[in-house]
Amino acid sequence: MDNLKIFSCSSSAEKFTEEICDYLKIEKGKINMMKFKNDNNFVQVLETVRDKDVFLIQTTEPPVNERIMELLITIDAVKRASAKRITVVLPYYMYSRSDKKDQPRIPVTAKLFAQLIEAAGADRVLTCDLHNRAIQAYFNINCDVLTGQSLLEKYFDQKDIDNKVVVATDAGSSKKAYKYAEHFKCPIALVDKRRDGNDDRAISTSVIGDIKGKNALVFDDEVDTAGSIMETVSVIKQFGAKDVYIGCTHGILSGPAIERIKNSEIKEVVMTSTVPLPKEKQIDKIVVVSISELFAEAIKRIHEETSIGELFEIN
Repeated sequence: MDNLKIFSCSSSAEKFTEEICDYLKIEKGKINMMKFKNDNNFVQVLETVRDKDVFLIQTTEPPVNERIMELLITIDAVKRASAKRITVVLPYYMYSRSDKKDQPRIPVTAKLFAQLIEAAGADRVLTCDLHNRAIQAYFNINCDVLTGQSLLEKYFDQKDIDNKVVVATDAGSSKKAYKYAEHFKCPIALVDKRRDGNDDRAISTSVIGDIKGKNALVFDDEVDTAGSIMETVSVIKQFGAKDVYIGCTHGILSGPAIERIKNSEIKEVVMTSTVPLPKEKQIDKIVVVSISELFAEAIKRIHEETSIGELFEIN
């Protein structure tokens, strides 16, 4: 892998990058990143990348907009240093929830971000569990999407939880819940959400399916403020569920999320390492499963130009 170079685009991405490099048994690329006194970013690649296959890794840690500028400037620096190919690795795709124009006079920021990555000079993107799979089509370059599903399945298999039921948070997530239920060979239930009059907020009112006395597994692509999850958990417990476990790929955990989880009836929240979890957010109820080896294997296959299809499941 002499022709392969992997760089971290920020200090927040260094741990994830180091785990990938350790798996591939290569050294992390050397790069200098700093800020001038006028708050402008500066990036200098400290080793040759001419005709190299370069992978730039950027994770999500506030401030998000700062991370985006770091990424774009690094792409430009590597492009101008004559890299053969540049692949942007985004374990979590920033602005993924701004994926459609569902209100008057608003942007589709997920598409804008895709256009910025392309304009900066990237040739390929590698990411994981998009909020909306349609985001993949926002790119005119190749965009590979991994999934954390197998890691979450493996974790819960090892826990050997009996009398399980997979609960979909709403009708839109029923397809994903069905796949998990197939794996665990257990029944599926659905939380019924209705609109409250003219209020656009969805209200969870009932559960379709038998969950009484069962251990409920709830899966989602991400947990942000945990408001929707708390609402789901409340309804599940009202209808007689025993223990409630949450599984997600991206643990954003912004705002009141940690306090909500800490004070809730949730038994455990299991998430992958796509988003760094700072020490102040590490509580007993949260378990982080590393996803770096999956990304490392995908990077290896992209570099060797072999299929990565068996690493992820196309929905």
